Amino acid sequence: MSKTIKGIAVMMMLGLTAVMAGASPLDGVEINHLGTNNTIVRVNGERKYLLLPVQESHDDARINVLVDGRLDRTINVRLAKNRVDYYVPFDLTPYRGHKVVMNVFTNQGRSSVREAADDACWNNISLADTFDTVNREKYRPAYHHTPLYGWMNDPNGMFYKDGIWHLYYQYNPYGSKWQNLSWGHSTSTDLVHWNHHPVAIQPDGLGMVFSGSCAIDRSSTAGYGKNAVVGMYTSADASQTQSLVWSDDNGETFRTYAANPVLTLESEARDPNMFWDDDARQWVLVLAHALEHEMLIFTSPDMKKWTLQSSFGKGIGAQEGVWECPDLFRLPVEGSGEEKWVMLCNLNPGGPFGGSATQYFIGEFDGKTFKADVDGNIPTKWMDFGKDHYATVSWSDAPGGRRTVIGWMSNWQYAAEVPTMQFRSANTLPREARLFKAADGQIYLSSEPSPELTALRGSLSLKVRKASVGRKSRTYVLPSANDGVCEIVFDVDARKSGAVEIELSNSDGGKVVMTYDAVAHTLSFDRTKSGVVDFSQDFPAVTVAPTFETDNRISLRIFIDRSSIEVFGNNGNFVMTNLVFPTIPYTRLSVSARGGNAKIENLHIYSIKEN
Repeated sequence: MSKTIKGIAVMMMLGLTAVMAGASPLDGVEINHLGTNNTIVRVNGERKYLLLPVQESHDDARINVLVDGRLDRTINVRLAKNRVDYYVPFDLTPYRGHKVVMNVFTNQGRSSVREAADDACWNNISLADTFDTVNREKYRPAYHHTPLYGWMNDPNGMFYKDGIWHLYYQYNPYGSKWQNLSWGHSTSTDLVHWNHHPVAIQPDGLGMVFSGSCAIDRSSTAGYGKNAVVGMYTSADASQTQSLVWSDDNGETFRTYAANPVLTLESEARDPNMFWDDDARQWVLVLAHALEHEMLIFTSPDMKKWTLQSSFGKGIGAQEGVWECPDLFRLPVEGSGEEKWVMLCNLNPGGPFGGSATQYFIGEFDGKTFKADVDGNIPTKWMDFGKDHYATVSWSDAPGGRRTVIGWMSNWQYAAEVPTMQFRSANTLPREARLFKAADGQIYLSSEPSPELTALRGSLSLKVRKASVGRKSRTYVLPSANDGVCEIVFDVDARKSGAVEIELSNSDGGKVVMTYDAVAHTLSFDRTKSGVVDFSQDFPAVTVAPTFETDNRISLRIFIDRSSIEVFGNNGNFVMTNLVFPTIPYTRLSVSARGGNAKIENLHIYSIKEN
């Protein structure tokens, strides 16, 4: 992953003090305590950043940022009380030549001003010209997309234009917990290497910036010029409304529609996803009616005036949690001349193994109404059978008719508690969505690794054409370079056995056990002893996926990163994404069989280069 932020030098302060070259901690910063819970911070020095000390276990402090005496913005930061976990930068460059004052309101509950003045934040706040984002955490992924620092959840606003994949995401630049939601921004030319850019959309008077979408307005229907990038997102404060923005610099910066909010409802609704309907020559918007467990469908000629056409979802599919992050697109059904529409519906909680997950529906869309192909005997369809795949949406305007998707690789049950600190959360690997018909006659959604991901492969560390396995396991050594991250590819023939066990392990007792049950036609994934699992009661788990085959043969493609494992079976016909936090990297792959011998064929293990 790229270690640069466009226009930003880098230096990270992860120690317990912040001492800059040529500057003592309080140089250029004046602190005036007005009471036990109110402090004024005056920025008098000319530097790029004000470094704010964070203690994650503390409550948020509310900071009103005044520029030349006027309120510019409000941010929330967990200012350090008795220790500094890390620092976050407040960018001062937009305010050069102006007076910046921060009016800080804390919740320390101190008995006196003298006691409040002793808090760690006031002795460690400082100015700097650089901010280091070099990774210092053992669990930061080597090749998945992550923010350089801070909190990330849903991917959103994604589009492809002029050879560049644009990825926006829910982002807190002022800490590694959920807060201050903005749109972070990264770009890639190959879906493998990511460049990081300044925050694209920041909260305003309508609230925080929740999830949404972007589309290229090729005919200037919104009046912002041909090929303008137009975005819509949820503004979230006391209520949730939908706001419109547009960009004439390919999504680097956005301008706000003066008449926002562009769409309001009397009930909670969020995560607008819009696309151009060529057949009806109009824009279509799918909006999650979160607490009603349904999706609302609107149409518009110009993305500003929206007409409600229909709703979808009442009583269908998983209904336990709120419905969020919709997507709607058309795909051909492989091996037939048929096309179907797919409705993605992310929900939390209510996933198949607890917490958040992505369900989907197959059906028809006539430009106004989506109708699912419903069979009461068919269970809810899940896009991924792991615990850590959520908020999945697709890039608009992807080349060659591709439907490329990406998801948030975490779960709301424990996302804020995973054992990282400089950053929290990564995205899944990019995947290509397609439709296939299984032996039961049903149409299912597949997602296989995007073809660009073969560029991740380094050296081929192991190649085995064929091997027989029984109760005594065969063991292979995983690559040791780059903390053991690797890709494992092989076929399993279990026609003469009942089950095949695939184990990843290390010398510290950590292990992940995957079991292919050839009788039940399932693959399970047991991470209960995978390493660090005690940060949440919901983390130790066994997940199970149907394999959608009838011949007792499967092919597997397994991606191992420092804190995740993604399993793609039969070219993505079944997928499992699970986080893992091994105390030391996994070093062994062991394969055994029960109920007779099985064969493993075409085993390849590739090392992976760190981005």
